Amino acid sequence: QVHLVESGGGSVQAGGSLRLSCTISGISGNNYCLGWFRQAPGKEREGVAAIDREGTTAYTDSVKGRFTISRANPENTLYLQMNGLKAEDAAMYYCAARLSCRLTAGRALNVPTSYLAQWSWGQGTQVTVSS
Repeated sequence: QVHLVESGGGSVQAGGSLRLSCTISGISGNNYCLGWFRQAPGKEREGVAAIDREGTTAYTDSVKGRFTISRANPENTLYLQMNGLKAEDAAMYYCAARLSCRLTAGRALNVPTSYLAQWSWGQGTQVTVSS
């Protein structure tokens, strides 16, 4: 069973930076994706960034050029470097994993709500951005 624990959230002024970390255990297999999602109050959970076993990454359009997803080898830690934070980036951020997953290079990340149940989740870490 996959176990994910996030850390690194906090409060930052607009334009600032934060780095989120996620410690992962229990994942195996040749094809899986690791990702970061976020959910603001009153909004649906959305995919922010993901990386697959081959290292292909995908981002939602609103964070491209500002956020970077990466992982440490061995792949037991996932990171999200967030620069140029905006008020609209404030949310609970969740680390997630999905088996039997591969990303397509050059395609934006778009995870329909109906697909969220296919992912395993951490407990989340809060990101607050003040203007």
